[in-house]
Amino acid sequence: MASNPACLFCRIIKREIPSKVLFETEHSLAFLDIGPLSEGHTVIVPKHHAQFLHELPDAEMTDLLPTAKKVALAIGCKEYNILQNNGRLAHQAVDHVHFHVIPKPSAEEGLVMDWKVQDTNSDKLEELRKRILKL
Repeated sequence: MASNPACLFCRIIKREIPSKVLFETEHSLAFLDIGPLSEGHTVIVPKHHAQFLHELPDAEMTDLLPTAKKVALAIGCKEYNILQNNGRLAHQAVDHVHFHVIPKPSAEEGLVMDWKVQDTNSDKLEELRKRILKL
């Protein structure tokens, strides 16, 4: 399992930095966020170090979403966000793959988003689909 001694989350996984652990499996660790957006805000990290999701081996992803589900059920939030960012422009603050489970108890608490939809149409979407699939 890859690890980076300079990585904050790798150090939490190794228990070099204390955290409030909720769940641990062979492949992941879930702990309360120290800068929560709402009560129960939890971070889930794979124990294998990778900066981006696409760099994480598939075998190391096996329980990330099941753990997120377990966290959401345990903290008892009816509405919540699951967030995963890749890169600085996408708001990734720690260079280790991680997921946030963020309870949304009210309009003011939890994750706040400004979803700016772009104009498109069926032809543009088909052109994009072909470009992505290289048809």
